[in-house]
Amino acid sequence: MRGQALIALAALGLLGAACSSDPGFEGAKAPKIQAARNPDGTIDDRSMCEWKGREDREVSETAGPGAIQPNVRRVWQIIGTGEDRHRALVCREIDTNFDGVKDVVRRYNDKGESLHEESDSNYDGRIDTWLTFAGGRLAEVRLDTDRDGNPDEWKYYSGGKLVRIKRDTNRDGKPDVWEIYRMGRLERMGVDIDGDERVDRWDHDNELRRRLEDDERRKEEEAAAAAAKKSAEEQGAADAANEAVDGGGNAEPPGNKD
Repeated sequence: MRGQALIALAALGLLGAACSSDPGFEGAKAPKIQAARNPDGTIDDRSMCEWKGREDREVSETAGPGAIQPNVRRVWQIIGTGEDRHRALVCREIDTNFDGVKDVVRRYNDKGESLHEESDSNYDGRIDTWLTFAGGRLAEVRLDTDRDGNPDEWKYYSGGKLVRIKRDTNRDGKPDVWEIYRMGRLERMGVDIDGDERVDRWDHDNELRRRLEDDERRKEEEAAAAAAKKSAEEQGAADAANEAVDGGGNAEPPGNKD
């Protein structure tokens, strides 16, 4: 039962990561803030990309799926001059719920690889999700689940796969639960009981651990069997060579007949 509970918790964590890392164009949640109008009559959509007043930037506005008005802004950096002049995407922001306010922004390096992303997932006007990329792949996700402006859940990825989660469940700003994942599944969970940021108890998914141990034991047995087979073949070849030498030594040399 404990293993099933841990797996269920892992599934919820993975679902949360998927929802936060892909903003999409759903527009399903009701807007909680409204875009303000500037004194000159333009709309302040709370842009998070740096482009206004920049001669080295170009901007495009497009409408994503389901949008009537443009809700996606892309900002390019102008690089080089003359024939070498080209542009590189450095920032993209989206109004995902069509309320006129940009709530997701992603920034890129000069290779076009993702660097960071910030988003307001509950549309209350405050950033609550932070993504960090390494080599263009997701490396870390920080979540503010209690809406106090500070992250209380940290997810870490390696090779695009979830490997570890830290959680601050008592809202004191320090992690007190650690989850370790292997092959995309929760392997064990550590809990800090006394608040010293150290694990006091580890809970294991015994079924997963048993399967992993069985896999390791099977690999060791297969390796041992392969080594024994190779050794037997080498010994057989050596015995055959020795027999050939011995047989040749007992033969009577030619030319010694009476």
